[in-house]
Amino acid sequence: MKIQTEIESIINQEFDVQYISLENESYMHNVPKDSESHFKLILVCDIFNGKRPVQRHQLVYRTLSEIMPKIHALALHLYTTKEWDERNSSAPSSPKCHGGE
Repeated sequence: MKIQTEIESIINQEFDVQYISLENESYMHNVPKDSESHFKLILVCDIFNGKRPVQRHQLVYRTLSEIMPKIHALALHLYTTKEWDERNSSAPSSPKCHGGE
């Protein structure tokens, strides 16, 4: 199973997902073609209500603990439904890689 599919499957099983976007951003880095090493996860879920950003990150990392050793980077953008609506359903763009070609 592809890593991206594994991540999506675990998240959808463990969270009451309102919105999810998982983008493989490996192409933006100096890695072999078709790599699955760098991901950006946008997750909207009301389980994040009342949780600080670090608590949200810890929750997701704990949930993905078995798959984390397989990847190099996971950018997390985690919102409640209210926060997502206030952001007009958008998350920040990822910065360009400084280490690649």
